[in-house]
Parts: sequence; C-alpha cells; structure tokens
Amino acid sequence: MVSKMAERVYCLYRGKDQESILMQKNACHDFAEKKGWNIVGEEQEIGVSGYKVSADDLVKLQRIRKAAEQGEFDILLVFMYDRLGRNLNETPFIAEWFTKKGIHVWSVYEGEIIDCLLYTSPSPRDTERS
Repeated sequence: MVSKMAERVYCLYRGKDQESILMQKNACHDFAEKKGWNIVGEEQEIGVSGYKVSADDLVKLQRIRKAAEQGEFDILLVFMYDRLGRNLNETPFIAEWFTKKGIHVWSVYEGEIIDCLLYTSPSPRDTERS
C-alpha cells in the first residue's frame, strides 16, 4: 500500500497515435487526482512497439529509470500494464526493477502490482475473450 507521503507520480503513455496518448493521459490524470497524487513527470512514446523493441532500447523508459534512481518519484503510473511492455519475457522484470527501487507501480485499469505479479485483477481484454 502506498503511504500518504508517497505522492510524487511519473506517468508513461505509449500508443499508436496521439489520440491514444491523450486518452491515457486523461485517465492517468483523473486517477492521480482521485488518489491525491501529484504528477511530477510524464513521458510518451507514439508508434513504438513493445513487441519489437527491447526495454533497454526504449528511450522514454530509460529516462524514467534514471529519474527513479535519483529518487524523483514514488509511483509509476500507466493506463494498463501492457504500456510497460508487451514482451512477457521482459515486462515482469521491468515492474520488478521499479519495485526493488521502492517505486510503486500502478495501472489505472488493473491496480497496483503486488509482489511483481502483473495483474492484480482480470484484464477486461481477458474477460472479453471469454
């Protein structure tokens, strides 16, 4: 659980177009406001495939990692966990890296990552397939 002192939030938006980015940004801002969190940084990547590009090569993610190492924020907020990456061999380790640094990783859609388990509740995408 995030303490009351942990209010500094960094947001990552990743999508195929500006419309997708804007939707994610609005959702993250609304979510942070409801939680009483202060957004201190934002990064966005348009048209970058999480399937095709390694996490080590994602420039915006590397900027966020650097900010985490410098203690600039307490919470990483994304719209959905797949915004961190879509490669199942990497994404859990991305989340784990942040949690080991003391950063809480949250998704507007799924909630907080706990013990580096990606989905704390079923994804609506999964329930649509049922």
